[in-house]
Amino acid sequence: MPSAAVDKGRLDVPLIEVKGVYYSYDHLEVLTDVHLNVYSGDFLALIGPNGAGKTTLIKIILKLLKPKRGEIRLFQQKLKDFKDWSLIGYIPQKATHFAPLFPVSVREVVAMNLPQARWYDFWTKKMKEEDVIQALKVVGMENYIDERIGYLSGGQQQRVFIARALVSQPKVLILDEPTTGVDALTQEKFYDLLAKLNKEKGLAIILVTHEIGIINRHINRVACIN
Repeated sequence: MPSAAVDKGRLDVPLIEVKGVYYSYDHLEVLTDVHLNVYSGDFLALIGPNGAGKTTLIKIILKLLKPKRGEIRLFQQKLKDFKDWSLIGYIPQKATHFAPLFPVSVREVVAMNLPQARWYDFWTKKMKEEDVIQALKVVGMENYIDERIGYLSGGQQQRVFIARALVSQPKVLILDEPTTGVDALTQEKFYDLLAKLNKEKGLAIILVTHEIGIINRHINRVACIN
């Protein structure tokens, strides 16, 4: 049986297509015949037990791991041909774990994900600054722009990393267990923010999570890796 299902009733073109993907660590097969489509406007929860291969699947989609066999398409392009990674925002596990004295400001964290300038780009420093401020405004963190990232709470750091992902204006946002170690109230506010981005900006979201009960009112699709 496939590890995840494709919604065969959809007629629109998926942003992400996973077809018959297999993956093994040494001789242990962790993904078996996985099929998954992600569409514009989806808020998809990717669930399954620990060790089922959820993070592995995300890394395959992001070209960080190579599948044993199968096909991935991103925005109708084969994975090997896909180049515009600014279309996909990614917040990995434990992205928000910083020591208090880590010498990087909120501004710098967000600016790290600005598209790299090329010789034919004419972005000014002011324009880049405006992009950073706007991304922080979306998540309600513009007043912390000069704070050190390590001084912020876990929930605040989460919002900064969403801003970092948003500054490149992606069409898809992938988050891998982003609320691990965060209290229930902060989790709820975080998921409310994701739901707002999904509904108001049409951002497709893939959320790897164990907390299906908390996010149940926000998501519109579920994929389960057995």
